[in-house]
Amino acid sequence: SVTKLQALGGRLASLVKQRMQMYNSPYQRVTDCVRAVWRNEGAGAFYRSYTTQLTMNIPFQAIHFMTYEFLQEQLNPHRQYNPGSHVVSGACAGAVAAAATTPLDVCKTLLNTQESLALSSNISGHITGMANAFRTVYQVGGVTAYFRGVQARVIYQMPSTFCSILTAPSYSRMVQLPAPGTREMGSGSGSGRRGPAWPGHPGSMQGGG
Repeated sequence: SVTKLQALGGRLASLVKQRMQMYNSPYQRVTDCVRAVWRNEGAGAFYRSYTTQLTMNIPFQAIHFMTYEFLQEQLNPHRQYNPGSHVVSGACAGAVAAAATTPLDVCKTLLNTQESLALSSNISGHITGMANAFRTVYQVGGVTAYFRGVQARVIYQMPSTFCSILTAPSYSRMVQLPAPGTREMGSGSGSGRRGPAWPGHPGSMQGGG
């Protein structure tokens, strides 16, 4: 599925980014980080957080779209083309989904960075697996540790989600992609070409009759 491919493909970039962002990171370049991780921890280190990432993506997307649809019902019940409602609904939906999945993101970050304080409390030497990461986070910082960085995560996700939601209908309106319910030239008696049936579009069939 797309979710699995996204999670798998993003592991290398995510691990390198987080290790370079750590305080007092020894890495100056991406290649230095990749070589050091490969040499010291092996290829498996790049995919330690794969299961956690996949587990996080599924509830994130579910919460995001359920919240978005709920807010659209409140702000834009007739589903007219309304960029303002897309922005508000998308941003709020992204914030809720980001906050709800922060514990999984904290565990993913720990698996990627193998932070020294956490490693010192782990007998096995390396933190592997989502269950191990959850236990280690609790041992190091208690329940509140699961929500460290929640504000930054929400601030990051809000513009990201509303931009992605806003772009799709805007692009489709711009390029005039065919949509269900449209009729092409000559497909009916006396009818010309009709535009896509996007809500609020002049050629939309919504509200007809």
